[in-house]
Amino acid sequence: MTRASELLNRYVVPPLTAISENTYMSAIRAGMVAVVPLTIIGGLFMVVAEFPVEAWTKLIAPWHQLMEYPFKATFGLLAVFVSFAIAYDLGHRLRQDPLSSASIATLVFLLLQLKLSGGEEPAIELNMDGLGSGGLFTAVVVSLVSVRVQKWFADRNLVIKLPPSVPAVVYESFVSLVPMFALVVVFWGIRFGLGVDVNAAIQTAFQPLVFALNTLPGILVYGFCVTMLWSVGINGDNAMDALVAPVFLAALAANAEAVSAGLPPPNITALGFFTTFVNVGGTGATLGLALIMLNSKEPGYRKVSRLSLPTQVFQINEPIFFGFPIVLNPLLMMPYILSALLLTAGTYLLMDWGWIQKPWVNVPWTTPPIIGHYLVTGGDWRAAVWGVVSIGLAMLVYFPFARVAERQRLNAEAGGRAES
Repeated sequence: MTRASELLNRYVVPPLTAISENTYMSAIRAGMVAVVPLTIIGGLFMVVAEFPVEAWTKLIAPWHQLMEYPFKATFGLLAVFVSFAIAYDLGHRLRQDPLSSASIATLVFLLLQLKLSGGEEPAIELNMDGLGSGGLFTAVVVSLVSVRVQKWFADRNLVIKLPPSVPAVVYESFVSLVPMFALVVVFWGIRFGLGVDVNAAIQTAFQPLVFALNTLPGILVYGFCVTMLWSVGINGDNAMDALVAPVFLAALAANAEAVSAGLPPPNITALGFFTTFVNVGGTGATLGLALIMLNSKEPGYRKVSRLSLPTQVFQINEPIFFGFPIVLNPLLMMPYILSALLLTAGTYLLMDWGWIQKPWVNVPWTTPPIIGHYLVTGGDWRAAVWGVVSIGLAMLVYFPFARVAERQRLNAEAGGRAES
């Protein structure tokens, strides 16, 4: 394990850390976080509209369509908000006027979503499918490209500058005019002059990543990377999030849209799969370890477990992770990784077999286990039962390793007392 840690620190951790701290990846991560409240609000309205109880379904039927409006205003326009949020954050990081950056990116994104309607008198209209989950990857790419082009024009002073006495808001609007015009002309020419479906092209480019993460081997590799990085002291969730967040969010949006249309959700590994079903009590399902060691014979383990348990109820496990510690501890790193992989595989298979519902509601990541299992699946009681079982499985995985660690600590303390 020590040799493996050295190899990870030398060959794996540096590139992943560089990706995580990259300006553009950080902007993507920030943009995804910014739209989380929208998905929570839209999901809550859908839970009310689609709650799986027959009596409730009959009661809510007269207002069912009304409940869908907030959903359409959030999930249905999700790509628009993502485009704005990523460009705003990236503009700020590149020292551009963030509001101008967000406005340019959103304009270009919306331009790419225009199409001609059918009929005898064709009219220009928005492709509504591209404004939701179908346009998320386009929103990410357009935001990064737009702000980078804006920065290129500004660095070369190819902008219109007014006297300093002009109000700042007017000054910035004219500064952004030239790069905005250039971007509109280029993307207008690509989309309508050359007839290139930019949305379809970008979706195709991302398809291998989307497919991989929605397979059992792919999500197992992801889970292994996250927990292994944590094990050597790197925040694995943050390191991987910039790469996978758009994929998971798009999958969640597609699931929610399917449920809204009366169809089963298609994606297993949507947003909420890992944070709710795998990170039970925090990454590595450490709630199981805390429950085992609540009455440990070793005072230090017992105290850390009792102090960390209240935070682990809300999915925060840093106290036990660094208090035992798990980080750089070969003995506890093994169950830490194994428990995550076991819950990943078990949850994936149960969803694939149709025994529990796939995630389609976004809930805060701090939602307690079991409750989170129930809510993220839109009220599936079987998912809540699996949440209870998951805690038990994590305890079984941690138990032998925890007892060995306890025995080693007690022996070391006894040896220290004997020497004194």
